[in-house]
Order: sequence, then structure tokens, then C-alpha cells
Amino acid sequence: MAGTRVASAHNAKPIPFDDRFMNNTHNIHDKRLADAWATLQSHSDRGLPLDPDPSRLAFADPEFLLRRETRGIRMQLELMKPDLEQRAHGIENTVVVFGSARFRSEDEAAALVAQAEAAGDTALAERWRRLSRNSHYYEKARTFGKLVAQYSEKKEPQDKLFVCTGGGPGIMQAANRGAHEAGGLSVGLAIALPMEEEANPYVTPALSFKFHYFAIRKMHFMMRAKALVAFPGGFGTLDELFEVITLVQTKKSKPVPIVLFGSDYWKKLIDFDFLVDEGVISPGDVKLFEYVDAPEDAWEAIKRFYKL
Repeated sequence: MAGTRVASAHNAKPIPFDDRFMNNTHNIHDKRLADAWATLQSHSDRGLPLDPDPSRLAFADPEFLLRRETRGIRMQLELMKPDLEQRAHGIENTVVVFGSARFRSEDEAAALVAQAEAAGDTALAERWRRLSRNSHYYEKARTFGKLVAQYSEKKEPQDKLFVCTGGGPGIMQAANRGAHEAGGLSVGLAIALPMEEEANPYVTPALSFKFHYFAIRKMHFMMRAKALVAFPGGFGTLDELFEVITLVQTKKSKPVPIVLFGSDYWKKLIDFDFLVDEGVISPGDVKLFEYVDAPEDAWEAIKRFYKL
């Protein structure tokens, strides 16, 4: 028959010509990609410098891709890769959790204090004692992560909510850990820094991403965010929090529940009423967020906003 291969003596089913053509093309394509990367790997294994080479395939040429002129391509790739992977895993709606990377669980904090004291390092012991005062936030973020995952367990794919964090230690680890312990998927959007750490072990491995550009990483936080819960933290937490508040205030982003966890901490840190009194924000701007002190209250704030 035209367009098909004659069946073999083993009575194999005829394969349409178009399918054979596409399969062969796909194999050739894979081979070219494999060859390109194998060449680079061989170069690296032999300790050879990666000098410019005009004959190297552009997409397999790190020297070319790391040029200043190709920055836009790198930014586009950072935008695209996590987006495609999250879509593939059905991640469409997230609850973003921010907070300090320095807080530890109550057990770990106590062990670190004891370890520093045993070593006679009084300065380090005092530092860990100070941080251990905030260990309860770790435990509360962990509980909150569980609540989100438990809610989503029996929901239809389009109604599921997934915990998303910066992928690091501290509060981020706690929220990912809670989701993991409840059997849920969770996302980690880590950033490459000089004091670089591996992603925390509770992020779902297929959803553990690393970024070079802060701006693209923050875009990903907001692309799927249906809520933000900000636990106590430092510069990074403040940066991320005010990014979201500004986007909502200026209507660049749809309104989402913004929850400040730990009312004593946030009210002492930032006097929003003073900003209103000085006229630099509007009275209505302080209604863009709310304070809570319990994981259940944070989750109720989100449920109330969406009438879940």
C-alpha cells in the first residue's frame, strides 16, 4: 500500500510513512544535541579552556551564551524553563511563603546553642540563642504548609493550591516541609548567591529551580500566586513583600490576600500608620494586607478572600 512499509515475516504491523519520517527526524535531532553536549563534556573532562569557537553550535556554546549581548536570551530562558516545568506538573495556583532563611526548628536551634556552648564560642552561642527566640515561626510555617497541602489533596487539578517558597532554609524550608509531610507537591525558587546553599530537601525535586536574576525569580513568584504569607525576615523578605504590595497597590497585579504573620514583629518593624500620616501612602493602602498570629488564621484569611 502506498505510504506504508510492507509487513515483515513476523507479521509486524505496517508503520505509516509519515510516522517513520518523523521518528527518524526526531532521532537525528536528538543525536545532534547529544553530540554537541558530549563535545563540551569531553572538553571539560580534559581540563581544556573553553575558547571561542565559531563552529560550535550556538545553543551549545556557553562562551557565547554568557556574553553580555546574550543577556536577554538568558533572561528569557530563566522565565521559560520553570514555567514549562510547572505547567507539566499541573502547578497553576500557588500560595507563596516568604520569611527568614536564618530561623531553625526548635529542636535544631536548641542543638546549635548547645553545640556552640560546648565549643566555648560564646558569641556564636548568643547568636543562636537570639535566633532561637523565633523558632516558633518555623514550626508555624510548617503547620501552615500542611494546611495548604491537606486542603488541595482531594481537589480537582484546577482548584489545587501549592506552597511556593524561595527554596532555601529557615521559613522556606518549614513551609516546604509541611507540604511534603502532608503528601503534597511544593515549589522552590532558589537564587544563586555567593553564600550559596542547596535547595532544602523538602522541595519537590522536579519543582526545584535556581535563578541568576532576582527580577525573573520575583516574576515567577507572582505569575501563579493566589496569596502571599510573609513571616518575619530581613532584607530579602522585605524586598519580596514590598514588591507584591506595590504591584497590587498600582494595579499591575490582581488583588491577592497578603498576610503578615507575626503582628508584633511587623508592627514594630514598620509603622504603616506613620506613612499614612505623612501622606506618602493612602489610608486604603493599609487594607491591602492583614496581620495574623496563627497558621489557622493565615489559612482562614485566604479561604475568606476566595470564599473557599
